[in-house]
Amino acid sequence: MNVPLSHVLVVAALLFAVGGLCAACRRNVLMILVGVEFMLTAASTAFVGGALAHGNLDGQAAVILVMGLAAAEAALGLALLVHARRGGGTTDIDGYRRLSGE
Repeated sequence: MNVPLSHVLVVAALLFAVGGLCAACRRNVLMILVGVEFMLTAASTAFVGGALAHGNLDGQAAVILVMGLAAAEAALGLALLVHARRGGGTTDIDGYRRLSGE
């Protein structure tokens, strides 16, 4: 059973929209990271769908790179959460404004 590329791209667009809304509307660091993960999953879905529609493996190679990026983002995010919990006891995004040098 083949799924049309348009259906795959619609699902990817919906995932990306949910991730974008989650990242934009939340004040908690963890929920922002979950939103970014949703957006990376949407990009991976679009890559794989496009690769299957064109009959090549370039999309799967791109997904491996996206998975590496997601792992690095998760590690950095968890390190920031551990630092925030030990330092100030909050995961509010306003606590990270001091990291930017303001």
